[in-house]
Amino acid sequence: MMDVFPYLVAGWVFLAGCYGLATSRNLIHAVGCLSVCQAATYVLLLTVGYRDGATAPVFSDLKPGSRPVVDPVVQALTLTDVVVGATVTALLLALVVQVSKRHGTVDPDELSELRG
Repeated sequence: MMDVFPYLVAGWVFLAGCYGLATSRNLIHAVGCLSVCQAATYVLLLTVGYRDGATAPVFSDLKPGSRPVVDPVVQALTLTDVVVGATVTALLLALVVQVSKRHGTVDPDELSELRG
């Protein structure tokens, strides 16, 4: 069960973010829910890269092959995911500020000028 638990947590966090996004009546709330969905990818990537009993991939004090080490590529991808997520969130919040200035609301249903 503990092997599957982190995957279940990642799925639950993703579904919670999607539910919040689908029921959101505020653009700021929608951006926050997208950030929650992004956080699910952090959990998923760290789960994929986890190895029981492994150490950090620093080989100054280890002989190669003497102990298992964690894959550093997954850690680098997770760090990149965090940076990209923060950048996207900042950009979306800046767009919400501009929508609020121009239209006076952050309710998506009241933005009738944006409908095609």
